[in-house]
Amino acid sequence: MVAQKTEYENSIVPKDKLFDLRLQEIWNYRDLLVLFVRRDFVAKYKQTILGPVWFFIQPIFQTAVMAIVFGGMARLSTDGVPPILFYLAGVTAWNYFSNCLRATSNTFTANANLFGKVYFPRAVTPLSIVISNLIQFGIGMVLFLLIYIFFVITGTALHPSITLLLLPLLIVVMGFMGLGLGMLVSAMTTRYRDLQYLVEFGVQLLMYATPVIIPLSAIPAKYKPIMLVNPMTGVIETFKYGFFGAGTFSWPLLSYSIGFTVIVFLIGLAIFNKTEKNFMDTV
Repeated sequence: MVAQKTEYENSIVPKDKLFDLRLQEIWNYRDLLVLFVRRDFVAKYKQTILGPVWFFIQPIFQTAVMAIVFGGMARLSTDGVPPILFYLAGVTAWNYFSNCLRATSNTFTANANLFGKVYFPRAVTPLSIVISNLIQFGIGMVLFLLIYIFFVITGTALHPSITLLLLPLLIVVMGFMGLGLGMLVSAMTTRYRDLQYLVEFGVQLLMYATPVIIPLSAIPAKYKPIMLVNPMTGVIETFKYGFFGAGTFSWPLLSYSIGFTVIVFLIGLAIFNKTEKNFMDTV
């Protein structure tokens, strides 16, 4: 008897290329991506009393505390920008990056049960996190723009710059920087669970090394190199300069942020794809 060769309509094989994102496969699973986005966005405050209102309350409270402590008590410079606007701009941009990083960094450990039962492109999960946080960022931007317009109407001198046109680029950089770092950490946390706690702690400290609280122009010269090495510095400064026309805008600084994002995303993708093949043996 001659054995017949079995032909399969779909074959699931490990990724043989470290930098393969399988965009076509992700597109085929776009319905699942939408479901994950809905899950991440809706489930976050589903059983809370205020619900989506928390998307407004959190940045308002963060901004108020910063305005009182750093603007009122410490009297730190805000480059002539009203403290409420200055801190809210920084908080809005920083929260998008930090939320993407923190949520993506535990992709494997948080979804181990799901990954072990059914196949789908694993990159769908971190991508859904970035998209759901993008929606939250959009809500934060609405709040920021409403307060921005209020200050303009009441006669505050604000000078938006042409660099405001770079806003879509800044959003992409923040999202992919958080995605790249998150995929890198998520791959490492399959073996070293301590990293997820280090990320939570590290992200909070890193905020103080960015111009969220104090502008780059007000940093003493001996401490400025510490802030300049932070890839988010160029993004935050450009974001604020676009809306206020005050602060520091530098193409080299922004280019450094973009270059860092590209490199860390490629490294994170490579390690994520490598870990995907056998992570169930270590989780």
